[in-house]
Amino acid sequence: MFATLSDRLTATFKSLRGKGRLTEADVDATVREIRRALLDADVALPVVREFTSRIRERALGLEVQQNLNPAQQVVKIVNEELIAILGGETRRLRFSKNPPTVIMLAGLQGAGKTTLAGKLGRYLKQNGNRPLLVACDLQRPNAVNQLQITGERAGVDVFAPEPGNGVGDPVSVARQGLEHANHHHYDVVVVDTAGRTGVDAEMMQQAIDIRAAVNPDEVLFVLDAMVGQDAVATAEAFRDGVGFDGVVLTKLDGDARGGAALSVRQVTGQPVMFASTGEKLDDFEMFHPDRMASRILDMGDVLSLIEQAEKAFDADQAQAMAAKFAADEDFTLDDFLQQLNAVRNMGSLKKMLGMLPGMAQMRQQLDAFDEREFDRIEAMVRSMTPLERRQPKIMNGSRRARVAAGCGQTTSSVNDMLERFGQAQKMMRSLRNGMAGGTGIPGMPGMGGGGASKKQKARVAAAKGKKGKSGNPAKRAQQEQEAATKAVSAPGSAFGTPDPEKGFDPADLNLPKGFDKYLGQ
Repeated sequence: MFATLSDRLTATFKSLRGKGRLTEADVDATVREIRRALLDADVALPVVREFTSRIRERALGLEVQQNLNPAQQVVKIVNEELIAILGGETRRLRFSKNPPTVIMLAGLQGAGKTTLAGKLGRYLKQNGNRPLLVACDLQRPNAVNQLQITGERAGVDVFAPEPGNGVGDPVSVARQGLEHANHHHYDVVVVDTAGRTGVDAEMMQQAIDIRAAVNPDEVLFVLDAMVGQDAVATAEAFRDGVGFDGVVLTKLDGDARGGAALSVRQVTGQPVMFASTGEKLDDFEMFHPDRMASRILDMGDVLSLIEQAEKAFDADQAQAMAAKFAADEDFTLDDFLQQLNAVRNMGSLKKMLGMLPGMAQMRQQLDAFDEREFDRIEAMVRSMTPLERRQPKIMNGSRRARVAAGCGQTTSSVNDMLERFGQAQKMMRSLRNGMAGGTGIPGMPGMGGGGASKKQKARVAAAKGKKGKSGNPAKRAQQEQEAATKAVSAPGSAFGTPDPEKGFDPADLNLPKGFDKYLGQ
């Protein structure tokens, strides 16, 4: 969503690089470009004015003028101000001391409240809660049925005593839903309310009555992030009419310019708490202002990426892989397939790569990437026999042709996949050998391994075979005497006494090849 804004800001900061000192003209030009970028992104005009004035004031202050790298300091200022207008700190749900905690959803029709109710229920369940969804949208056709299906997919119970489609009293259903939750020991109740195509008195009054009936701990305003500046007027109307405690942004995966996300917090004074980033139930995350600001400025969001990886990768599988790694077993195609599926469980690969710093410069390559490549690779691996997966070296030409025919791919595609797997296998082997030798990760600067020359390795090997001599003359003489005695008395050792049971063998002397003819053997 913020691709255009991110590109504009990144281009603006590039013009500041290499300047040892920023003049007032440089600052004014930078602020002007930032203002244009924000206005093009549909950010509300009052927000733009306040934002740019604070940046100009700080950029002309001592914190930039006395800095060794003023361009980086300006980026730091913009980042801090972006975090401020996005809310500053992460706002988390407030749970009631006496369960159940009641969460009421409000917003316009089409904002995605019903789908969001399922996502929120799944999120709460994954975090150890027992949520109940209450269907209070009785006006929109099939709204109740949609919530039931969404709740079933999310694995969350739904309370829907009325069929909807214009039948039933939403206030009564909300009250009954709270009683049902108390009776059946649910600890969180999510109330899905009706929306309208515009802000009208009837909708507002219905929302006010539902709020009075259930006395919610949190009222979340669901806002379509693609609406633009109209979202600000809608949010203000809800704030003045019903009131809300936080905002949930939906459709953040769209191609809108993102002005709503940057405006609603500053205008309404209420924080953005959650963000819906896709159509799947798992495309739902807590809103972190600092991470979102980093994404906008193309500084990456590594923390979110790590959190997604922790959810996707199974701990037992990771331990099994570590044990296999420690046992000096080779990396197989079954392991490769397991890791591939774990990466797929993290979500869209384009989205994950977009969380890395500097990836905005590779947006065209990311857009051109075909995520169906994962499916093709999996089809190739599953077309192999168990023996072929364990021992890819036996894959000759006929086997490769058979696999290609079985998965509907070309033989060259199978060859490319096996070649990439061979490189991964070699990397895993090198990593294991480097760690076993105590040299760290091979080829990684500053991590040891791979960088040692032959002379260095020879010195290390020689040092392992030597024992340091004492600086005390008497003790050193004793060490030398013990070493000489050990060399003479060692059975079968070079130039030592032969083993009486084994007898003499020239091989024990470790002589050069062919030298035994001089011993009369």
